[in-house]
Amino acid sequence: MSESLTSAAGFEIAAVKLSGQKETTEFEILEALEIQAGTSLALFDAAAARERLSRIPWIETVSVKKLYPGTLQVSIDERDAFALWQRGDSLSVIDAKGQVISDDVDGRYANLLMLVGHGAQHRGAEILDALGAVPELRSRVRAARLVSDRRWDLLLENGITVRLPEQDVARALDDVMRMDNETGLLTRDITVVDIRLPDRVVVRLTDEAALRRDAEMKTRSKVRRTGGDA
Repeated sequence: MSESLTSAAGFEIAAVKLSGQKETTEFEILEALEIQAGTSLALFDAAAARERLSRIPWIETVSVKKLYPGTLQVSIDERDAFALWQRGDSLSVIDAKGQVISDDVDGRYANLLMLVGHGAQHRGAEILDALGAVPELRSRVRAARLVSDRRWDLLLENGITVRLPEQDVARALDDVMRMDNETGLLTRDITVVDIRLPDRVVVRLTDEAALRRDAEMKTRSKVRRTGGDA
């Protein structure tokens, strides 16, 4: 709770008591209240002030009460930062409904999942719920990209992309983690794990790994030819 003195005579507003704000600054609140020196508490339009405060992006609900003889009490409930939303070069903090809260994104939100693409902001809950069932994978996912408004690609922190199917995402995630536990799939020299089809997994090697594989195959081919000539 914080307090800002404005006046101290009669029924003039002498103090503003604030509670509940975390992301919203005192300056933003006091500016929206529009209190001037000598403003009367009795004549202060609390409903209009509440309307102005509700326009501040972080504020979800707010109450403004007059406490006589000279105190204005402002109680705020803020919206929760749910995810980050990237579209083009723009990055925003959004709530669970997909509404933009702020374009001021800093390190405080580093642990939020980044949703990429138009429409992704409204479907974030579905991919976050699916990842919530596999926390060992969730901690490695940097972003989720909505593809053609149909399915998701997961972008891991090590650069690997996991292409998920449209349906049965939970099964696909379980399969990915099973293969990772058995073979270290997500730590290999690969760029893509494509698990869109239920009966197969397609893996794309990094350029370096592909060159090494080609070199090894050529070496083995030479060895076989030499052995055959002998």
